[in-house]
Amino acid sequence: MCALALQLVAGVAVAQNQTPAPKPAGPDVAVALVLAVDTSGSVSMGRFELQKQGYAAAFRNRQVLNAIRSLGTQSIAVTMMQWTGPFLHVVVADWTVIKDEASADAFAATIEAAPRRLFGGGTSISGAIDFSRLLLAQSPYRAIRRIIDVSGDGANNSGRDVTAARDEAVRDGVTINGLPILTVEPGLDVYYRDHVIGGPGAFMIPVADYDNFADAVLKKLINEIAVVPAGSGVPHAIVRTAKK
Repeated sequence: MCALALQLVAGVAVAQNQTPAPKPAGPDVAVALVLAVDTSGSVSMGRFELQKQGYAAAFRNRQVLNAIRSLGTQSIAVTMMQWTGPFLHVVVADWTVIKDEASADAFAATIEAAPRRLFGGGTSISGAIDFSRLLLAQSPYRAIRRIIDVSGDGANNSGRDVTAARDEAVRDGVTINGLPILTVEPGLDVYYRDHVIGGPGAFMIPVADYDNFADAVLKKLINEIAVVPAGSGVPHAIVRTAKK
């Protein structure tokens, strides 16, 4: 009996030691998205407001929410920052998980309430990319895809080489998409294609002028967040992908 008891105790101990370790938790969200908004000197207050209202309207659009719900996690994490010069960046909407109408509307309200914090200092797309990478690294949410969305109306004219910043971000597993606004520089879309966007599935949507910004943002977010089936009624953008 004593021998049997000892065998039972040993068996329990072995079973406890062989308890499988817990599996690593899955991602919190499908997409971590940084919205980098140009507030350089070429952006008047009227143009700034059109950008801000365009983003707010897009997050309140049900088609964006449907795109989020099509994801495996049914959620994304988003933050917004304003940028100008190489070291001039301000976060105006902290990391927020969007998973339903209430959270989408709350983020839209945060965008609407955010004042303009920067008014000049050059146009450093490279600085915007570098700061956005830092925001992604500091995000409290684990994501399957990490994306930087740069909107602006001018080429990089300050700070380090933009292609170097882009290439480092891509090597880090980040995708950079673009919303070049052609009001000031009509050929800016070609510049964005060749020097700014990059990474898996990278694309841009040229915006003819600020009055068309809201429509472009809506199309961009839908195409960026999820692959939408044809015939679903969701507007697809005619995008220009990164050069191979």
